[in-house]
Amino acid sequence: MAAFPQHVDEFQREVVSRLETLSALAGSGGLDAAIDLLSTCISTGGVVQAFGTGHSEGFAMEIAGRAGGLIPTNKVALRDAALVGNHAIAELTGEPPLERDPNIARDVFATVVRDPRDVFVIASNSGVNGSVVGLALLAQEHGHPVIAVTSLAHTHAVQPQHPSGKRLAEIADVVIDNLAPFGDATLDSVGDVTVGAVSSLTSGYIAQLLTIGTVATLTARGEEAPLYVSANVPGGHDRNLTFEARYGDRLRRSA
Repeated sequence: MAAFPQHVDEFQREVVSRLETLSALAGSGGLDAAIDLLSTCISTGGVVQAFGTGHSEGFAMEIAGRAGGLIPTNKVALRDAALVGNHAIAELTGEPPLERDPNIARDVFATVVRDPRDVFVIASNSGVNGSVVGLALLAQEHGHPVIAVTSLAHTHAVQPQHPSGKRLAEIADVVIDNLAPFGDATLDSVGDVTVGAVSSLTSGYIAQLLTIGTVATLTARGEEAPLYVSANVPGGHDRNLTFEARYGDRLRRSA
């Protein structure tokens, strides 16, 4: 255990330095293009459709359906193809992983109750898997702006897996670098394999910055920013249901 505090300090530096860079980016207007798309979406009655596979699903969870977050948001997931689509549950597991299958994108996209005003926010550290690239292409094909959150260091170090030959970063209208290194992990001083992944932490921070920026923009315009209150405070659940009712079946909340 004697060496462990040293590794804690190393990892803290890796994480904090990236969060500081993202804060500086936001402060200098580097997220404004994404925030403008999101605030316009909310202002005009649209819904933010957030998608991520694997650990990037955590990004979508930060965007959609959480306390302090925007109510008109959806978390789109691969499992939707089975839960509300026509695929079997057994298809969600296996080799190769479903996230690499470009054909699943169309079936997942078909489960989304969409409106022309909606914006898609798609997170993928590698930005090259078939399902992610496929969903981004479908969103754009149907006229929806796409915001990508991805690791530019990683995505440009690997080959695209979608038949289009494109990466998520080459499709999106706005690209935000999550600053994760190639391979995601940051510490090579602990063992034989690098540890200390950062993409979940930086992407989650980006999600919150986007939410805060969108709320600030709407508020500055004198418009309402429909936000969730924690369901675990008195009256929170009932209040949230009242706001959700405005959007009807366009919002999907699942366990």
